Amino acid sequence: MLEVENLTVAYGKHIALDNASISVQAGQMVAILGANGAGKSSLLGAIGGRARPQSGVIRYNGQSLLDMPAHKLAEHGIALVPEGRGIFPGLSVEENLRLGAIPKRAREGATETLAEVFNLFPKLAERRGQIAGTMSGGEQQMVAIGRALMSNPEILLLDEPSLGLAPIVVKEVFSALTRIRAKGLTIVIVEQNARATLALADYVYLVEVGRITGSGPAEEIKSNPSVERAFLGGAVAPVNA
Repeated sequence: MLEVENLTVAYGKHIALDNASISVQAGQMVAILGANGAGKSSLLGAIGGRARPQSGVIRYNGQSLLDMPAHKLAEHGIALVPEGRGIFPGLSVEENLRLGAIPKRAREGATETLAEVFNLFPKLAERRGQIAGTMSGGEQQMVAIGRALMSNPEILLLDEPSLGLAPIVVKEVFSALTRIRAKGLTIVIVEQNARATLALADYVYLVEVGRITGSGPAEEIKSNPSVERAFLGGAVAPVNA
């Protein structure tokens, strides 16, 4: 479904991602784990059209995504929830969500999808008229995920969905991800909450200093002590499926 080959992303002279390759199959939840500054967000941003690679290949269902504008990515079924959420703080919850249904692929079923989002996040249904910028960080994260789901995606890209959230809210977000995953949506998640992520993921890539240093089924990664070292910035022993 998604193939990334030899991808390099740089910001000026700083190489954030160096020759990285990952593969995502339809229906999988793939986790990208690593320490702060490892290059995880650069990888997801390149796939989602927010970072321009210096070299490499990104193919989705056999079609190149390089140089494809963000609105075209949405029409192809790719939805990115960026770190920092990126909601419109001056608009209401419902207005933010309905903006997610702008792609043609999402318009016909927008009313039904909105009902599904409200079922997934009951708090949003209760506060559909509230100005999004006045909500808590966790509630804004729900808005961001809900807006992405409104685009009727085939693949959902999540960049640090639990970052900065209280533990009780993290549980709510991951509970929602469990339900989203159960519906068969393909998910690629960048996340530092390794325990919660590994409980859901099918496959994992470990990133350190811009390089993919290990990969394998989530069940194997769970029992590998090198995962902890990945978050501490130490050497990571390769784990290959």
